[in-house]
Amino acid sequence: MTQKNNHSDQSKPWALVTGASAGIGAEFCRQLAAQGYQLVLVARRADKLQGVADELQKSHATESLIIQADLSKRDACQTIIECLKQENINIEYLVNNAGYGLPGSFHVPDWKEHADFIQVMMTAVCELTWRLLPGMRERGRGFIVNVASVAGLVTPSAGHTLYGASKSFLIKFSEALALENAEAGVKVCALCPGFTYSEFHDVNGTREMISKLPSYLWLDSKDVVADTVSAMSAKEVKPVVIPGRQYKAIVFANRHLPWLAAFLTKRNAKHFRVTD
Repeated sequence: MTQKNNHSDQSKPWALVTGASAGIGAEFCRQLAAQGYQLVLVARRADKLQGVADELQKSHATESLIIQADLSKRDACQTIIECLKQENINIEYLVNNAGYGLPGSFHVPDWKEHADFIQVMMTAVCELTWRLLPGMRERGRGFIVNVASVAGLVTPSAGHTLYGASKSFLIKFSEALALENAEAGVKVCALCPGFTYSEFHDVNGTREMISKLPSYLWLDSKDVVADTVSAMSAKEVKPVVIPGRQYKAIVFANRHLPWLAAFLTKRNAKHFRVTD
């Protein structure tokens, strides 16, 4: 399903955000709209997307194209591209944000759940990027943010087995993509936040467990997105963006004191990972 207002301003560029219905995705929409972008909002929940679109229209007079899509479906990215072509929309700013966690040990969920997870977290990111990147290169300007996680940079723990692995993939994918496209005018980064206030932990059923974590570990989505948007506006973009001093310190410790990081992760994993 697509829905679009009929007040397109051809002088304004377009940004596309997946997982745009809440949390970090919705905040990217707000801050990009404030910068003058029109928005393509992609997620499964059309009612939530409409709420974001109405907010952007009221706050910034921003036009939005709503595309209801389930990125676990193999044809979802092609459908999104066809919708863009029908509306004659060229994407300048792509935010691959859609994602979720799959609690439990690897052997517990059935393979369909794992396959859908891989499709959303990795395959859809690569396909949507592959389909939109040539246009950015041709126009000599573009921005790609792949929302990864600190989990892709630190010592793994038991439970949520594919989550950290998928985020590590996004980080390496983004680093290589940044090198390949720098001279073409396309800036790429992997955003690696830590625990961030959003619906993420409600969706995967870990809210009660996660709420026991100390407050200093929590980030606000406004700050996470502001750090990223600011980093992407720099002349030279770092391919990995880590919001929050506490998480910069954690990543530093993992890199230089791996024995300590492994000990602390094993001791504290019960507070943020489900293994049953």
